[in-house]
Amino acid sequence: MTPMTAARSPLSPADRPQLGLRERKKIKTREAIRTATYQLIREQGYDATTVDQIAERAEVSPSTVFRYFPTKEDIVLTDEYDHLMAEELRARPADEPLLESLRYVMRASLAGLMHDDPEVLRLRTRLGVEVPAVRSRVFESMASTSVLLRRAIADRTGHDPDSLEVRVYSMSVIAGLMEANMYWGEHDQEGDLGDLMERALTVLEHGLPAENR
Repeated sequence: MTPMTAARSPLSPADRPQLGLRERKKIKTREAIRTATYQLIREQGYDATTVDQIAERAEVSPSTVFRYFPTKEDIVLTDEYDHLMAEELRARPADEPLLESLRYVMRASLAGLMHDDPEVLRLRTRLGVEVPAVRSRVFESMASTSVLLRRAIADRTGHDPDSLEVRVYSMSVIAGLMEANMYWGEHDQEGDLGDLMERALTVLEHGLPAENR
């Protein structure tokens, strides 16, 4: 079977030069576990795939799998791009409107995911729609992603990351992008996911359009 992980782009998290050897090894171990999981799910389905099988395919112990991922759902859903997005947001020009920075970072991160392996992104989205446990974990994970975004927004704007305004804004962005991803999955992944995410951010910026699409 052809491995699901394609050649990485220079912006791939595991290849960032500022990371130390130990951290790069950790990222590569996580990637090996995820790749094994995706392969097994494609071969036999989500419910039939066990942590023991994942560990054997990834050539690690089951305890190592659980050390990196508390649940099987986390293996499917987590990647290195949340932290990368936060770093990219901090690096944007200070005078750039925040929403424009978010658009740039969203597009860059999506491009990285699509470059690494578009089929993995499609599989993850499909599982989020079809598997209740995965979908539930999607919404649980929004809180931790929002904390990362809150800190990055605070660094950019000088606001308190724990203020109500920053919390509401951050969670609104995360929820909007998550709903765009779910919408894409529920509609057979037709159209461009980036365009749907742009629409989600436009709703946050301008509110509901004058008429339904």
